[in-house]
Amino acid sequence: MRKVNIGGVPEHFNLAWYLTLKNGEYKPKGINLRWHDYYGGTGAMCKALRSGDIDIAVILTEGIIKDIIAGNPSKIVQTFVQTPLIWGIHVAQNSKFISIEEIKGTRAAISRYGSGSHLMAYINAKNNGWDLNKDLKFEVIKNLDGAITGLTNGDADYFMWEKFTTKPLVDDGTFRRIGNCPSPWPCFVIAVREEFIQNHKDDLKSILEIINTTTADFKSIPCIDKTIANRYDQKLEDVQEWLSLTEWSQEVIDEKTIENVQNELLKLDIIPKKVKFADLVTII
Repeated sequence: MRKVNIGGVPEHFNLAWYLTLKNGEYKPKGINLRWHDYYGGTGAMCKALRSGDIDIAVILTEGIIKDIIAGNPSKIVQTFVQTPLIWGIHVAQNSKFISIEEIKGTRAAISRYGSGSHLMAYINAKNNGWDLNKDLKFEVIKNLDGAITGLTNGDADYFMWEKFTTKPLVDDGTFRRIGNCPSPWPCFVIAVREEFIQNHKDDLKSILEIINTTTADFKSIPCIDKTIANRYDQKLEDVQEWLSLTEWSQEVIDEKTIENVQNELLKLDIIPKKVKFADLVTII
C-alpha cells in the first residue's frame, strides 16, 4: 500500500475528495491517500510541495503558477474547478469603510505572501484603477481565524476570501462584505511534485480517474446540497447558489488559460517572466 499525501483547503470545493476517501476508493488500487487540510491556503501548500510534506495539492491556479516559476519542483496535471472563484471583499462589522473605493491605500489582510488573498488583492486593485505601488499595503494574518482577529482588532482593514466560505461570518455580523472580485480564470488546479509524477505515474493516473469520476457526477449525488450545508455550516440556499455557479473539470488546463494567467501576473509584476506551457503543465 503506497502512502500518498494530498493537501487542500478545508472548504466545500474539496468535498469530493472527502467522499472518495470515506468510501475507501483508493485502497483497491494499493493507494493509501492521506488528506491534509491547509488552513493557510495556497502559500502554505506551495511550501508543503516544496518540502515534500505533500505529493499533490488542490491549489489556486495563479498561486501555483507563480510558485512554479519561482522554483517549486511541481507541475499542474489538470484543472479541478473550471469556474472562477468569487472572492468576497470583507471589512469588520464596525469598520468605517462601506465601499471598495474607500479601502484604496489601506491594509489588506493576507494569509501569506504568494497566497491567493495576496495575489487577488492586486487583481482587485487593477480592476479599480489603483496605483499598484502606492495603494496596496499588506498585513499577514495566516488564515481565516487570523483575519477575524486582525480585522476586529483593527490590525488590518480588509480581507479577501472565497465568498461562500465567509458567508456565515457575514451572516453572524463578524464581517461586512463590501464587494466581490471573481478570479479571471479557472480557480483550482491539481498540482503534483515532479518527483512523484516521474516515479508513480500509474498511482497518479488512478487517483485522477477516481476523483474525476466523482466530480463528473457531483451535483447529482442525492441530497448533496444538504450534505454540504451541514458539513460546512452553510445555509441551504447559499449552497444551492454556489452549486449553480460551480463547474468541476476533468481536463488538462489549456495553453490559452496558462497564457492569460501569466500575462496578467506579469502585468501586475507578480512574476518576473513568462515560461513555456511545458514548464508549468504535465499531461499524464
